[in-house]
Amino acid sequence: MAISLQNPHHQKIVLALVMLGGMMAAIDTTIVILALPSIIPSLHSNLSTAIWVILAYILVLAIFTTQLGKLGDLYGRAKIFNFGMLIFGISSLFCGLAFNDIMLIISRVVQAVGGAMMQATSSAIVADTFPKEKLGGTFGIITVGFTVGAILGVVLGGAITTFFGWPFIFLINVPIGIVGFALGMKYLRDARIHEGKIEFKGMALLAVLLFLLSFGAINIAAEGFAPLELGMLVAGFALVPVYLYMEKKSKNPTIDMKLFKNRMLSHSLLANFFQSLGFLAVFFILIMYLQGVRGLSPLDSSVFLIPGFAMSAILAPFTGRLADKHGARVMATLGIALMCVSILIYLNIQADTPLYWILIGSGITGVGGSMFWPANNTAIMKASKEYAYGVISGVSRTLTNIGMLLSYTIALAAAGAFIPRALALQLFVGTIGPGKISAAFVTGVHASMAISLILLIIAGIFSAMRGKGGEAE
Repeated sequence: MAISLQNPHHQKIVLALVMLGGMMAAIDTTIVILALPSIIPSLHSNLSTAIWVILAYILVLAIFTTQLGKLGDLYGRAKIFNFGMLIFGISSLFCGLAFNDIMLIISRVVQAVGGAMMQATSSAIVADTFPKEKLGGTFGIITVGFTVGAILGVVLGGAITTFFGWPFIFLINVPIGIVGFALGMKYLRDARIHEGKIEFKGMALLAVLLFLLSFGAINIAAEGFAPLELGMLVAGFALVPVYLYMEKKSKNPTIDMKLFKNRMLSHSLLANFFQSLGFLAVFFILIMYLQGVRGLSPLDSSVFLIPGFAMSAILAPFTGRLADKHGARVMATLGIALMCVSILIYLNIQADTPLYWILIGSGITGVGGSMFWPANNTAIMKASKEYAYGVISGVSRTLTNIGMLLSYTIALAAAGAFIPRALALQLFVGTIGPGKISAAFVTGVHASMAISLILLIIAGIFSAMRGKGGEAE
């Protein structure tokens, strides 16, 4: 049964399911952060082990999203999404029932597989379901799930842990996952399943290089620079040209490299990566500044970021429709410019700067995000070919996840240059009290913000250079 693009009721249900799945997967990247101080004593764990409750989830997302997008192209994007929802819900139950840290980490790995299945196929399902002239407005709506979820997860994690206990940050997903699976089986249908075969060598090599890059970045973030971690990063980057050569020669590549001859697609993906790389470091550093220098609690610190995702949630559907009318280049590039303005504000904060400047910066960032994310996602999917919607959706999410990992590394590396890395990590996850960092750390805040500004400027350059047209035939 093909999806009818002329059925508004059906489209609304599909949109709601995709938004729900994207939000669940995104929220669970960060919802554990403020719960760790409760999880560690409850499971008789320690920070060095418990931190993998967060990192293992992000690692799996980074490694498998592209491959699962390819599987969706070949075997059905709706099938992959639906079973991802089911896996996510069931594994959340085991997370909530975990009796030790190892069980929780293993359950989180399985949960991440379900999250990757939803992330990999969601944009492709939207592109299958809605006509291209309406994609901007549609992506504006699901932006609320994808891009707001990670930040919203911090606030929800603190609130749910405070009032109900840490298991409920996972158990709340169980009924949502089951109901989502049931509705998905009823309403989600594959518009078309494309012919082709899986090139396991290429898929395995991609997994290896992503693992090396992700695991190396994670260890550097958590423990600092060491020969092994640097070696993993070097090896991961060294495998990139090997992988590209293998894919170019393959009859059934995981990623069709011919697609990237389209400047709209290649530049939009690069803008996506550098924006993620630059923006998320800002989020991490602000949390440490508000907790460590200003003495706020972890939950109160996260509340200062609410204006950003509130503005994004309110404005994204509107700005997405503007992108449909006026093109992605102008809207997305203006969004990056606004993010740069917010960083210029943060570059001037001191130990006694009025906190309303953080609120102003957060609000400006939210407006910028509401302009960039829907427009850029629309450009990516419009520039792709139908047979590759899944894999390009997966590539886009993989770049976001890798950017998040490297951004996390940048944030802690900047912090570690001015305060002990272990202190920065403990403060970020709330395992020590607030107000424990010297005002000298503000210099580290400025250094990290300067790096983020440079990365966002690079993202803006790629965004501006993508061109006006570029739709795939």
